[in-house]
Amino acid sequence: MENNFLSLIKTRRSVRAYKSEPVPSEALDAVLEAGTYAPTGGGHQSPTIIAITDPKYRQEIAKLNAEVMGSNADPYYGAPVVILVLADGSASTFVEDGSCVLENMMLAAHALGLGTVWVHREREIFDSEKGKALLREWKLPETLRGVGAIALGYPAQEAGQPAARKQNYIVRI
Repeated sequence: MENNFLSLIKTRRSVRAYKSEPVPSEALDAVLEAGTYAPTGGGHQSPTIIAITDPKYRQEIAKLNAEVMGSNADPYYGAPVVILVLADGSASTFVEDGSCVLENMMLAAHALGLGTVWVHREREIFDSEKGKALLREWKLPETLRGVGAIALGYPAQEAGQPAARKQNYIVRI
């Protein structure tokens, strides 16, 4: 395995402060495409990736996410792009499939000098009536279930150091 790939994995960090600078469309396209190459159960490609750059929808999805937490804070930390990953809820591996998509996109973003953070509560959002209404508005099937999201943009500050790896993380038998 190439050392630069291992380095990429080891240096990726969650970013919780973003510059307002927009993400170039070529970079966004590359991140989104990386998500489409994630492994999925049976190769069925159950996930749907939704890239939100429109300020109206960016604000609406942030509000819905914050409501789940009982908060007014922006759960996407001011990132200019929010990427939602939903998946066909009838697929037995929809959570695993969507999780692989999210990880691929996070690594691709890091390789391009962009920052990300995985954000939860998309399941609650899209299982709700307000979430179902958004799916209808976006002409997407209401059978989609939320898996997660990533905030995407240029980091506003230097990434921190990784936490020490726990003892017994790996067990060889």
